[in-house]
Amino acid sequence: MKYDIIGDIHGCYNEFVELTKKLGYSWENNIPVHPDNRKLVFVGDLTDRGPNSLAVIKVVYELVIKHKKAHYSPGNHCNKLYRYFLGRNVKIQHGLETTVAELESVSGKERSHYQASFKKLYEGSPLYNVLDNGKLVVSHAGIREDMIGKHSNNVKTFVLYGDINGEVLPNGMPVRKDWAKEYKGKALIVYGHTPIKEPRELNNTINIDTGAVFGGKLTAFSYPEHKYTQVQSSMPYIEEKFSFYEEKESRV
Repeated sequence: MKYDIIGDIHGCYNEFVELTKKLGYSWENNIPVHPDNRKLVFVGDLTDRGPNSLAVIKVVYELVIKHKKAHYSPGNHCNKLYRYFLGRNVKIQHGLETTVAELESVSGKERSHYQASFKKLYEGSPLYNVLDNGKLVVSHAGIREDMIGKHSNNVKTFVLYGDINGEVLPNGMPVRKDWAKEYKGKALIVYGHTPIKEPRELNNTINIDTGAVFGGKLTAFSYPEHKYTQVQSSMPYIEEKFSFYEEKESRV
C-alpha cells in the first residue's frame, strides 16, 4: 500500500482540498479518491484556529469511518475537542474557540451530527498508526522506539503532546524536549505537532507540520516514494510560531 501523509490541517479546508488535488486525488462524492488506490493518512489536529474545521471533520469522517479509504490518529487538539463533546470541563481557548464558534453558528441538528461524527472518528481510530508491517509509524507528536506497540497513559501523553515533563514556559506552553534527536529505531516515524518552515528529517523521523494555520504551508509526505508535496497557506504568517527548533538549536 502507498500512502500520502498529511500534516496538521487545523481547519485549513481549502488548502487540504488543493493539496489532495495536487497529489492526484479527484473529489468524487465530496471526498478525495486516488485512481491508484493510494491512502491518505492524517497526523491529527484536524480542527481549531483555522476557518473551516467542520468541513475537515466531515471529509475525514467520511474517508476513515464510512469508506475505509484513509487512516487517522488524533492530535492534542482532537483530544480536547473530543473531551468538549463529552461535556468535560475544558477551557475554550488555544484554538478551540474557533471550532466552538463554528458549531454555534449551525443548527442544533447539524451540531449534533458533527458531534456524533467526530466522536465516532475519534473512538474508532488508533492512538497512532503502525503501517507497512511496522516499517512506518504515523503519530501526532512523535513516539519513542520503546513505546511502539504500547498504549499506556504515558504513551498517550507522549503521542498527543510530545516529550513533556510538566515544566511550563513563561507563555504557559509546556516545555518540550526534542525527542527525535535521541531516536534510533528502524521504523520511520512521521509526525507533526511542532510547526516548522520546512519538513525536518532527523534519525529516521520526519516532522511534516509546516504551520499551515500560521501562514506556512500544508505538507504531504508520500510513502514509500519519500516525496513532499506542498501548498501555500492563505492564513496570515506568524513568524514566532515557527521558532521551536531554532531556539533549541541556538542553545546548543
